[in-house]
Formats: sequence, structure tokens, C-alpha cells
Amino acid sequence: MTTDVRPGEVAAVVCALGTARPEHSVANEDIAPGLGVTPDWIARRTGIHRRVRAAVGVSTADLAIEAAAHALAQRPALNVDALVLATITPDRRCPATAPDVAARLGLAGIPAFDVAAACAGLLYGLQIASSLIRSATHRTVLVIAADRIPSLVDPGDRTTAPLFGDGAAALLVRAGRPLEHGALGPVVLGSDGRHADTVTVEHDGFLAMRGAEMFQHAVTHLASGAEQALIAAGWSLACVDRFIPHQANTRITDAVARRLGLDEHRVLDRIADTGNTSAASIPLALSAALAEGRVRPGQRLLLSAAGAGLTWGATTLLCPDHVPPAVVARTAAHPTLEETR
Repeated sequence: MTTDVRPGEVAAVVCALGTARPEHSVANEDIAPGLGVTPDWIARRTGIHRRVRAAVGVSTADLAIEAAAHALAQRPALNVDALVLATITPDRRCPATAPDVAARLGLAGIPAFDVAAACAGLLYGLQIASSLIRSATHRTVLVIAADRIPSLVDPGDRTTAPLFGDGAAALLVRAGRPLEHGALGPVVLGSDGRHADTVTVEHDGFLAMRGAEMFQHAVTHLASGAEQALIAAGWSLACVDRFIPHQANTRITDAVARRLGLDEHRVLDRIADTGNTSAASIPLALSAALAEGRVRPGQRLLLSAAGAGLTWGATTLLCPDHVPPAVVARTAAHPTLEETR
């Protein structure tokens, strides 16, 4: 499924990006002995050297609020009309986590709901935001991706334990024009429930994954989704400045780049120090690259994600303007994590 944006039409524009990056880092050396492997074994198979973990007692909502507070403080004059939270680790089975997040941000009363599309959740959220904005029913939508996947992982499972980290990112999306910095292109989405058991959470509460099978599905759908998004946007691969895939595994990223014919310097791989942060991985990678000057406002970005479900999604993005963290003031209207507990 795609949504077409034509020149002159209203487009969804990412105008602020906030993140929540837990400070606790778990190195390969910390987990390798319990898995019966070496730190190098983990690094060679995943590209991960350490993963970030939230402190005990920090919830998905806490991470979402911290990321959202950073984004909202960058554009304090905008009024948020709706909130979409992409997560597969909600704080409760019922009710959804999004209304709690909205209320704690001082946004009680707006529509707020969860979207469960695993690692492709951000793309699903951006599609919803784009549709709401282009239908003229909403002008500003806060899209948050937040997950605590390590809470679902058996620490003795060498297939999953080395992979995942905690994190959240929030994108403030407003009505704008297609050629603005931050403008989203058409969003391509898909799913295939015939392979739903490739990645599941079993009755014991632990995540189970058939690694080799998921590898093949991820490579296929990350690449095909990216190609479809380029066609929908009217872009060629040659004009893409940076490809930012879901940060699942360096071997997956490398395989997708080869399939697309992308040279290494145009592919953003940030997984080494964060681990797989699920739906938040693309904006977390983008935020870090902006801060380091590895991407610049206005550059043409290609985003693609795939995950459990199976679900996948892709889009194009004109890189949004970067607001340095030093000038982002946290205000009472957009509280810090500590203030909302």
C-alpha cells in the first residue's frame, strides 16, 4: 500500500526529533560467558559490541515521554492534535500506553493510540500521521517509537539475548509542503501473516526467533520496500544521499546494501553501540548522525524497516533540520522523565 504526494499538495513534514537513550551499556564481554560464546562471536554475527538498557523500573511510557519531551521543546508553538505510539512492549495489555503518555505530557484529550507493528512500527506510525495531516483533519501529530525488547528476552538464548537494546524516539510531524526539509514521501507498507511464527513471544513470556529464516525475510523486505518507496517518490537510487535501514543486524544491513547496489558510505549503520532498538532504531540512528554531521538537513534519505508479523515499511525523507540539544529547553509544559513519575 502506498500514499502518493504530488507537487503543490500538503505533505507531512518532520519538524522535530527527540530521543531517549538509556545510559547503561551492556558490553559483549558482560553477556558472552552466560551464552557460552566469546565476545568476538557476538560481534562477528551481529555487528553489535554493546547494547543500551534502561534502568530497573523505567517503563515504555517513561522512555516515550522522555523522547517526546525533547521533540516538543524544539517546537513549543505547535499544538499536537494526535499521538501515535509504536510499541510491542506496552506497559499493560489494557489499556493502551499512548493515552497515559499523552496525559503525562499535558496532552490529555487528544486522540492517542498504540500501533503494534514490531520493528516496522515507526513506518506504520508515519503513514498514519501523513494520512491524518493530508486529510486536513489534523495539522500536527506526535509519532513515538518506544520499546523495551530486552524485557522479553531469555538471557540464556544466544539467538536473541545479544541483539536487543532499549530506546525511544519521537517525531513531531506537521502539515507542510513536499519540498521542505523534513518532508516525507509516499509510505509503502506491507505484511505477511503466513510467517507470523518466525518471531513470536511464547507462553513463557520470552521472545523466540528463527534467526536464519528471519534473516532472509528481513533482507527481502528491506530491499523490496526500499525499491517500492523510491518508485512511489519518483526518486532514483543514485539521488539517495543516505540509506537508513532498521538497525537489526550489521549482516542484514550489508546484505540489503549489496542487493540494492549501494556503496558503503551511503549506508548508515549505528547498531554497534546500541543494539537492535526495534521501532526506534531508524530515528535513533538519524539523530546520532545529525549530531555528528554525517547527514545534513535537506539531504535525501531512504528509510526501510522490517520485523515480526511479518511487517515492513519504507519511505523517503528530506532530512529535517537539526536542533542542537544545547538549545532545547525542557519546560514545565513538556516535563522531564523525572517530573512525570
